[in-house]
Amino acid sequence: MAENNPGKSSGHVHRQDGDDAHEHSAPGHSHHDHPAEDHSGHAHGGGHDHHGHDHQGHHHHAPTVSQGNERAVLMGFVLTFGFMIAEAVGGILSGSLALVADAGHMLTDSAALALAWAGFYFGRRQSDQRRTFGYMRFEILAGFVNAVALILLVVWVAYEAAMRLITPDEVLAGPMLVIAVIGLLVNVGVFFMLRQGDQDHVNIRGALLHVIGDLLGSVAAIVAAVAIYFTGWTPIDPILSVLLSAIILKSAWVLLTNTLNVLMEGTPGGMVPEDLVETLLEEVDGLAAVEHVHLWSITSGQPLATMDVRLKDGAEPRAVVAAVKSRLSSRFGIDHSTIEIDFGGPPAVCPLDERKRNGDTCDEETGRRHRAVAPATETAQFSADTSSPLAAGL
Repeated sequence: MAENNPGKSSGHVHRQDGDDAHEHSAPGHSHHDHPAEDHSGHAHGGGHDHHGHDHQGHHHHAPTVSQGNERAVLMGFVLTFGFMIAEAVGGILSGSLALVADAGHMLTDSAALALAWAGFYFGRRQSDQRRTFGYMRFEILAGFVNAVALILLVVWVAYEAAMRLITPDEVLAGPMLVIAVIGLLVNVGVFFMLRQGDQDHVNIRGALLHVIGDLLGSVAAIVAAVAIYFTGWTPIDPILSVLLSAIILKSAWVLLTNTLNVLMEGTPGGMVPEDLVETLLEEVDGLAAVEHVHLWSITSGQPLATMDVRLKDGAEPRAVVAAVKSRLSSRFGIDHSTIEIDFGGPPAVCPLDERKRNGDTCDEETGRRHRAVAPATETAQFSADTSSPLAAGL
């Protein structure tokens, strides 16, 4: 059937013989004409009827959920969060700012464990009509809120430490030491509990790193308590609390910048669009040009890409798309990509780039140029039958 499609395409083979059937690379995933603005959640402005997504695993981006991993993370969260509250109360009652700061560090551990558990929980939920990418970005939103809260905590601890250095307060070393030792034992228990899980899982590894950091915080609180008990030198408490706050601030800042980058749909860390284009041009036969590259993440460890490609004369479109998708997966860990083929005609204008030049405006003429239609005989859309394991990540 002859369709008034753009000269760029990538998703299915549409025959011109009046036959309504089109060829899909993966069964069970029916396609309909997508509105111009529905492009994997991104407005491209063009009337693309179909897209060259990796259909295999399209609805299953989350890592495999292990009940053992989930149980270990949940138990670790319950223990850590429960003692965090006890340590915060104990720090306030004993007058130890170091205990309060260590409780703040345990809050980061609790948040990390909660996010890991949420990743397992939401990983079981399927996408729907309202959330076509599912609920994977929940962990990013929770991480952003956690980072902001931790930064506010650091500011408060730093202020209190300064006040206590100016006007020292009494610190009850005995209760402080008991609470710090119990905290150390809790962290050791959580550490070995998580060690029983799948250490190759990114969520488990991340939680282990947080717990190791909190072990150091408990040791610092014990050192402060012992020093105060035997010497009576209370300034060591606010000094060590500031050191603990610096550790918290570093973790919170990394978390804040990473989550903001995902929420702003920035280029995933470690990826450079220019390097990606250069790699594709060097390694994919039949590829003449790669344009309008957009890289972003739906959540940590789940990069996505869209791009337009031009082919050399005589190149087989299906083979080129398959090779591009294979390189994106093997070299850059991008398992979900949309590759559109430009068969010639007027140069396509990407509305996202046009907005940058025109002060964030995109008029109808821009849309018409982007929807430039190739001759009917060249209207074809292709989808590569490629599959690869999805990248796990929190």
